[in-house]
Amino acid sequence: MNFNESDERVALRKATAELGRKYGHEYYIKQARTGGKTNELWDEAGRLGYLGVSVPEEYGGGGAGIGDLAAVCEELAAVGTPLLLMVVSPAICATVVARFGTDEQKKRWLPGFADGSVRMSFAITEPDAGSNSHRITTTAKRDGGDWVLSGRKVYISGVDEADAVLVVSRTEDAKTGKLKPALFIVPTDTPGFEYRQIEMDIVSADKQFGLFLDDVRLPSDALVGSEDAAIAQLFAGLNPERIMGASFSLGIARYALDKGVAYAKERQVWGTPIGAHQGLAHPLAQVKIEVELAKLMTQKAAALYDSGDDFGAGEAANMAKYAAAEAAIHAVDQSVQTHGGNGLASEYGLGTLLSAVRLGRIAPVSREMVLNFVGQHSLGLPKSY
Repeated sequence: MNFNESDERVALRKATAELGRKYGHEYYIKQARTGGKTNELWDEAGRLGYLGVSVPEEYGGGGAGIGDLAAVCEELAAVGTPLLLMVVSPAICATVVARFGTDEQKKRWLPGFADGSVRMSFAITEPDAGSNSHRITTTAKRDGGDWVLSGRKVYISGVDEADAVLVVSRTEDAKTGKLKPALFIVPTDTPGFEYRQIEMDIVSADKQFGLFLDDVRLPSDALVGSEDAAIAQLFAGLNPERIMGASFSLGIARYALDKGVAYAKERQVWGTPIGAHQGLAHPLAQVKIEVELAKLMTQKAAALYDSGDDFGAGEAANMAKYAAAEAAIHAVDQSVQTHGGNGLASEYGLGTLLSAVRLGRIAPVSREMVLNFVGQHSLGLPKSY
């Protein structure tokens, strides 16, 4: 087993970090506070091929794995320029289209994913379903050669920036009458498709939205892949989502830890750097250990996914997402504590992260649902729901 990343991935990390530093955390926060977008950073990352590293080469991508895309996500976050839509558009949506889309869908969407000119949101969460995807009520019905889609979604990221949304809905089985999941690509300018921003107490350039689908008429080719294979298609997208979510948290954890360590070295009280005191040194060291452990599990999850082991990747991806979220929360909290009052001053760039990292315990899957998964599938414990 090799614990060293390839020279290509190391170079990719370095180049991505350099790009992020070119813009810097100040750029990101300014855009977030003023309601702006990180279009300049996104577009440049796309032109350089960083957003499309995992798109198949025949469609203009790098032909690499989810591990390389996760490295890009992590490095951008680690220098203070996180791109949340990376977790959704190139990871979930491009992966699903690449693996299960028709030839026409691949030709239509994948080149745009490869160069960053296409952004696609992912809509699964509903007001009354939460984590229970079996209770999704957004329904697609056939009408001649078309599909008609109706329902609601909540907490959908980046819809205002997206060209289309990959919507998880349900269709009715003609033989059994039971509802089964199906995925549809819905352009955001389709009649009947509306979205409204959800006001959040998080300073982020990426906004959250509620979706309203009122008899949205779609052509037959809006259905992704096979109507009967949608559950497999759905989970093929959720594993990359968890891997990318872990990488996103890892990047923020590294950013906060670097800030805390630098301050602990520079700040002096009574002629001694505060980092010399074990009351600060040990908690920072503990965070470093947590970050490295979470990073290893994230890399394992990516390696399993890229090898085609979807079930093994599911277990590791859930664990990685859990570990990285906890590491990020601890990293930000300890860095703020190390800075004292300065930790909440805008100048130091940490205060806005306090609520942002808390999101990692909730999305894309809650900490409790991860523990349920591990209890049931890893430990063989009985299911409680």
